[in-house]
Amino acid sequence: MKITREEVRRVALLARLALSDEEEGRLTEQLDKILQYMEKLERLDTSGVDSMAHAVDVVNAFREDRVTNDPQAQALLANAPDRDKTFLKVPKIIE
Repeated sequence: MKITREEVRRVALLARLALSDEEEGRLTEQLDKILQYMEKLERLDTSGVDSMAHAVDVVNAFREDRVTNDPQAQALLANAPDRDKTFLKVPKIIE
């Protein structure tokens, strides 16, 4: 696959990048090399390779979620200016 300067200009325009002629040329070459490498990878037979998200096994190192302090509604609402049972009452702002 050969990428053209016009395609590089189009992508630069979409990304709102101002590129000089030298930068356009360099990016065209670099992107073309990347696309050639991707074509090479597409030709590989990966039918015997298992899908994976990581190269090594990842184990969840986090502790399990447990509630350690039950919320006390009355204590939480003690300083509320206005409330209805266990809910805060706020002034209506949309009519």
